[in-house]
Amino acid sequence: KMNEQDAFTEPLCELIKLCGLLSKKIKNFVNYSFFLFLTGYLMRVPSSQVRIQICKCVVSFYNMELPRKLLSGYQPTSANYKIQMAELGGLAETLVLSLALVEDQLTEKLWVLKALQHLSSSGVNCRLMMKARAASRLCLYLNDIDPSGQLVFRSSEILWNLLENTSKEEVVNQLSSLECVYALKEVFVDLLMHGFRHYDRQLRNDLLVIAMLLAQNPAAPMIESGFTKLLIVLATFTEVKIPNPLVKGLKLTYSYEDFELKKLLFNVIGFLSKDPRAVQLLSENDVMPALLYYVKPNQKPGFHDWSAAQYEELQLHAIAILASVAPLLVDKYLSCQANTLLLVFLEWCIGQDPFFGQGNSFHGRGGRGNKLAQMRYSLRVLRSVVSLHDDAVNLNLCDQGAISQLLDILKYAANKSKEKEDAILLEIQANILFLLSVLCENDLHRKELFSYEGVDILVPFIQMDPKKLYSGLGHNCLLFCALDCLSCVVGCYIAEDYFLEKQGIFLLLDLLALKQKNLYSIILGILVEFCDNPKTTSHISTWRGEKDQTAANLLIQLWRQEELELGVKHDRYGRIVDMKRPIASSLQKQQEVVPMPASCPSFAIMEISENIRAKIYSLLCKLGFENLPGLSAKDFVTLAIIEHYIDFKVGEVWRELCAELKEEFRPVTPDEEALKFISKVSEDTGRMVATLQTEVLESQHHKEIQEEEKTYTKIQAIHKQREIVNKSWENFLTRTSNYEALKKAKRLQEKSVEASRSKLKTQNGAVHSTDIKGLSTTVSKPQRISGGGIASWLLVSYM
Repeated sequence: KMNEQDAFTEPLCELIKLCGLLSKKIKNFVNYSFFLFLTGYLMRVPSSQVRIQICKCVVSFYNMELPRKLLSGYQPTSANYKIQMAELGGLAETLVLSLALVEDQLTEKLWVLKALQHLSSSGVNCRLMMKARAASRLCLYLNDIDPSGQLVFRSSEILWNLLENTSKEEVVNQLSSLECVYALKEVFVDLLMHGFRHYDRQLRNDLLVIAMLLAQNPAAPMIESGFTKLLIVLATFTEVKIPNPLVKGLKLTYSYEDFELKKLLFNVIGFLSKDPRAVQLLSENDVMPALLYYVKPNQKPGFHDWSAAQYEELQLHAIAILASVAPLLVDKYLSCQANTLLLVFLEWCIGQDPFFGQGNSFHGRGGRGNKLAQMRYSLRVLRSVVSLHDDAVNLNLCDQGAISQLLDILKYAANKSKEKEDAILLEIQANILFLLSVLCENDLHRKELFSYEGVDILVPFIQMDPKKLYSGLGHNCLLFCALDCLSCVVGCYIAEDYFLEKQGIFLLLDLLALKQKNLYSIILGILVEFCDNPKTTSHISTWRGEKDQTAANLLIQLWRQEELELGVKHDRYGRIVDMKRPIASSLQKQQEVVPMPASCPSFAIMEISENIRAKIYSLLCKLGFENLPGLSAKDFVTLAIIEHYIDFKVGEVWRELCAELKEEFRPVTPDEEALKFISKVSEDTGRMVATLQTEVLESQHHKEIQEEEKTYTKIQAIHKQREIVNKSWENFLTRTSNYEALKKAKRLQEKSVEASRSKLKTQNGAVHSTDIKGLSTTVSKPQRISGGGIASWLLVSYM
């Protein structure tokens, strides 16, 4: 009807108004939601008045105030009810699609955006809007002429609601077209150059966050559109002071919004550092000098400058971003003398300068009243470049005395940690230990510089209380870094001997005895390397753990534990079961034969590095397999396997080789015979070890029987002695209670004395009587009997 006569426009608008006034007498939800769908469908009517009224109706849904006049018997519908019905009716999707109908009418477009702004507060509506590609549609309209500025404001609000209420990846994908990126760039530049109001700056920052999200998407044409270069130039132009036409006439103030802009631009640099395509742009646009601008001691701010807290936040943020950028721009890093700047900055961090950090920002955590935050992030930068193992970077650092300076900082942090231990101090110490380990790893001169002072600092870390490993602060990481730093000691005899003097080997074995599985590999590897020093084996042999445990016993226990976890088959006595593959793990036996090129290691070879058996074998080879103290028969059974580990491993490799050959072709007869002979030798080794294990067990069994017999004989002797004592006591009682028995005993005594006399009489020799005159008792005077005096006691009793 409206197409025929304009007179129907006013009634239609009045009918649309009723949408917001419907009472609760309408009980059919489906009808109401369908009615709203039809209302949205009326956006097709080519009437500005109707379209605006529809949008006003939608906006009125979000008016929580009740009407002033209420009809009797009727209750107005609640705002939540109308919003729910709008969701069911798909009104949001319809309005997004209607943007194409009003793209040339600014007023109508602004009303549609206002309605969508309200609707986008709901997750359901946002998902409906995304089905209609709301993100890309809105972005394309950002550059449309609008003197009021509402277009950009409402569009950005809707985009933010879409990001918060739907999938962020889906929104970013819709915005990742070249047209959308160009539109976003142009409106951002316009607000940057011509937006002077507080509101304009906030809107500019909101759009920059959206651009930052796009920068994280490799599919977004940020580089092709020139947006990436613009953002990099914006992030650096206040520090490098190099004129650039892209920012000609731009001057940032020290307002809070410009401070937020600066932080956002640093974040953009951080995200771009993860994109290999942006590295060239980062190099060309002086990102390195701009970030290094902040690597300097903090100064008191001027009147027209950032506040102390703001500058510190920017400084820490810039240094944190530098840790991501520096490894990508090593040449720029060296040309800007970044190592020198960082070492000077670190020297200031441990100095007595009366600076107290604010510690207000994310990066300033733990840095209030000190310089620990600056030290923490500076060390992160050094770690990021040193971990590249670039000779030029490391040489540049060492030439400037980095090793001695790092040791000083480590002592400073260790002393601070004694006062109050926290995660930041532990991270600082761990990073310094890592830096030292990389710098000294393959250079004897640097190890000598490290030797005495470094070992003195390192030993307390290895003596760490094991309970701290579970504190959650980072002690476990610190311990690993300390163990890794022993590479500064290994290979330098001066440092090794001093470490041995400090009982370092004992400390390592104490750590190993804690049975922390994650420490096994690194500690055993260190011990193997130390064994190249001839003094080390005596230290290992001397060590004693709890219950007088020896190092050999500890190593054998670790071997058994490792084989149990690997699923290696043994009988209940620990003897070999599978003669063909005596040390193969359960996973290794399940592995199918896969022909591989000669350059690729087979499973049997790869398995060596995946467990600790090879390191235990190497250590025991250094100690020797003979005359090892503190071993039981069970240990000797396991030791027989360890001693032939390399023979069994060679057999596994040959077995794999045979299996691969059979997969490809049949060997010629001489080769086949040779392979069979090699396999037989391997099996014979297994049988020989099994025989040796059996002999050890039998010998132990025989020894146990002998010890049992000795014990039994001893028990018999004790019982026999007790019988003699009991019998002598009975005789004594008989003599004291029976006079005839006493006389008989006396006669026997006299005969015994007479028989003991010599038959040859000595000349002029005196003869002494054995009788005691005046004796009136049947027992002698009580006296203490010595330990072996049972026979003497009997003799006295008889007398």
